[in-house]
Amino acid sequence: MITVLVVDDHPMVRQGMRAVLAASGDIDVIGEAGDGQTAVDLTCELGPDVVLMDLQMPGLHGIDATRLIAERCPSSAVLVVTMYEDDDTVFAAVGAGAAGYLLKGADGGDIVVAVRAAASGQAVFGEALARRLRTWFAGRPSGPAAAFPELTERESDILDLLAAGHPNATIGDRLHLSPKTVANNVSNILNKLHLMNRSEAIVRARQAGLGRSGPASTQ
Repeated sequence: MITVLVVDDHPMVRQGMRAVLAASGDIDVIGEAGDGQTAVDLTCELGPDVVLMDLQMPGLHGIDATRLIAERCPSSAVLVVTMYEDDDTVFAAVGAGAAGYLLKGADGGDIVVAVRAAASGQAVFGEALARRLRTWFAGRPSGPAAAFPELTERESDILDLLAAGHPNATIGDRLHLSPKTVANNVSNILNKLHLMNRSEAIVRARQAGLGRSGPASTQ
């Protein structure tokens, strides 16, 4: 029996998902969560095979919840189920450790198949999303990581946006991180690169060719 935790801030959505999965005969919904932090806590407590994760939730965002689950409870596969299909959201979910990505509106049969696949360790993406991922990863520039190998991937992405002149709030929106998380990462970047302040980080990053992620902010 495949065990599942359903995460969505709308009770009716959770109820509908539970009904679809229960009808499969081999999937057992062992819990529900209406916010990201509860999702993380229940995943680590219950150890479901698969977590069906909505993204836009109160408190901890689904991307951050996915990242924490991947770090703390790696035996549970996170399958994102959301209405958002823009590249930034898809890639952020994958970067956070999601095992798959489904759009809300997928029929019950597709959801059941996706849950079974995720439980068996497979990556789950629709063909259109899979094509976009292949194209993106094939053409992704290696500048931030190559220039500053001591930084994590997240810190490299933040430094790239920082070099473009974006404030923390914009960086958080781009990467689906809270302002506090962005600020903590900026502090880590300064410490690792032995820099005194944000201005020095921007100069150093631009010298390395970073800062091409968008127009500089006027703030």
